[in-house]
Amino acid sequence: MARRKLPGPIFNYIDGAADDEVTYRRNTASFERCDLVPNVLRGVENVDLSVTVMGQKLALPVYCSPTALQRLFHHQGERAVAAASDKYATMFGVSSLGTVSLEEVRKLSSAPQIYQFYFHKDRSLNRAMMERAKTAGVEVMMLTVDSITGGNRERDKRTGFSIPFKLTLAGMLQFAMKPAWGLNYLTHEPFRLPQLDEHVDMGGGTMSISKYFSEMLDPSMNWDDVAQMVEQWSGQFCLKGIMSVADAKRAADIGCTGIVLSNHGGRQLDGSRTAFDQLAEIVDAVGDRIDVLMDGGVQRGTHVLKALSLGAKAVGLGRYYLFPLAAAGQAGVERALELMRIEIERDMRLMGCSSVQQLSRANLRFR
Repeated sequence: MARRKLPGPIFNYIDGAADDEVTYRRNTASFERCDLVPNVLRGVENVDLSVTVMGQKLALPVYCSPTALQRLFHHQGERAVAAASDKYATMFGVSSLGTVSLEEVRKLSSAPQIYQFYFHKDRSLNRAMMERAKTAGVEVMMLTVDSITGGNRERDKRTGFSIPFKLTLAGMLQFAMKPAWGLNYLTHEPFRLPQLDEHVDMGGGTMSISKYFSEMLDPSMNWDDVAQMVEQWSGQFCLKGIMSVADAKRAADIGCTGIVLSNHGGRQLDGSRTAFDQLAEIVDAVGDRIDVLMDGGVQRGTHVLKALSLGAKAVGLGRYYLFPLAAAGQAGVERALELMRIEIERDMRLMGCSSVQQLSRANLRFR
């Protein structure tokens, strides 16, 4: 449905990944090497799906990961995701490259809110953005640490996808084939990036997402910088993009309260190991000190159960809700979360578990 509605460059921005997209494919395939071992006759009339993550109580063990540019996919954008997350009482995120302001989204939902933060060369900009998030009532600061430069997303290069658009001829033809999207785009409020528009000129003619990553973000970011941010935030602080045991231990050492195992949906370093394959060793190393979350390739309730059984506290969803957002706005995101809730509850019963806390590695076998 999203493919039918979106111009090709925008659909491919969501669907695409880096280089040969090997990691993107492996993210979902990694769950297939793990089998579930159910127990029966356990009395599972009632199933409790709630979890507590970084001090936040969630009614579901999944959350809507923060993603950029959502109003390009549907005019409701982050508003739809916030409202749907509120209905299902689970956590959601707003990106530094979000298209609705932190303040407006906070008013739309009482669900726990993440701010996905990118570390800029301008340290005063970093401090100002963190202070703004604190004032807006954001519960969890999530610093993305795997994106000090943009991944080689070749689908975007072929279409010329950028903000503002600087399309190739092929890209322009694909937009021309979807006039309904263009009409919808033009009849709603102008596209903007409210987290950045006071600080960054994104309208300089050719400022693409790739250029934003390469020119605005600070590739010299190090652990001392992050430690200062953790101290300044003085609250729930999470690093997104951790993949090694050494980095997980360092995150715990500097006072982070959570980490997200993530390869950015395969959009950064192609050939990177999958978060699910790394999960067990990182939980074993730091799971008693810090909340370990993961994302990447999650499409089914059984994927969630496998991750929770290995020790993840919760599981992030990305493309899983972005395609429904593009297809139907808030109704699409709600439908996606409802399907996931139904699947997890059904699968919990079939596993013989009445609460997430009963899931363990005893329920798993690897081929």
